Amino acid sequence: MAAPAPAPGLISVFSSPQELGASLAQLVAQRAACCLEGARGRFALGLSGGSLVSMLARDLPAAVAPSGPAGLARWTVGFCDERLVPFEHAESTYGLYRTQVFSKLPIPDSQVLTINPALSVADAAEDYAEKLRQAFNGDPIPVFDLLILGVGPDGHTCSLFPGHPLLQEREKIVAPIIDSPKPPPQRVTLTLPVLNAARTVIFVATGEGKAAVLKRILEDREESPLPAAMVQPHTGKLCWFLDEAAARLLSVPFEKHSTL
Repeated sequence: MAAPAPAPGLISVFSSPQELGASLAQLVAQRAACCLEGARGRFALGLSGGSLVSMLARDLPAAVAPSGPAGLARWTVGFCDERLVPFEHAESTYGLYRTQVFSKLPIPDSQVLTINPALSVADAAEDYAEKLRQAFNGDPIPVFDLLILGVGPDGHTCSLFPGHPLLQEREKIVAPIIDSPKPPPQRVTLTLPVLNAARTVIFVATGEGKAAVLKRILEDREESPLPAAMVQPHTGKLCWFLDEAAARLLSVPFEKHSTL
């Protein structure tokens, strides 16, 4: 018998990717402000690549500008997964953020955690894990204040793919992958224990090409859930930011946002 469908979290649907991007940037800014004013006085953000880079490049710098350089100096930014390519390569997530976002958002380089692409994929994963441990004061599992995740048409998130053994990883916080079905094949990815330890996780998906898989993730009961459906923060919040095209097949309740 199939397991009960997991709670989908808060689903917000926007009239366009542009409106979604503006709201996403405001959410990041608000979350950062709350964390910087809190007892820890720091904000830890995990970023994903793909279309999120240009979306955040357009709206995030202005949204967080009020915090100023002093506030940005207390950010820690990591990456939810990364391809094992040089930073100058078109497939490098950090490389894209460095060019499109960090050039407008002066977070100190020391506060941006990256892989070392000169290492082997296994060593790069362990090196990145050690950087996370140091940045999170030795905590066995780093707890991000906010993770922004994407979802592929096959239901993958980060570099966690359907049916892959890494979905069963419970010890490592960062894992190497040498056989990614989506090129390039060598990657480094956060594992489910880290994703599910976050204080807030927000999935972002746009376009009709995501509609069918989102219906599976958010509504269907499956014995072998897709990777994105396995992201269920233990004590944190789970949110979905979708545009109308991506949400067009959903029958579960959602909150509609419109500029009209």
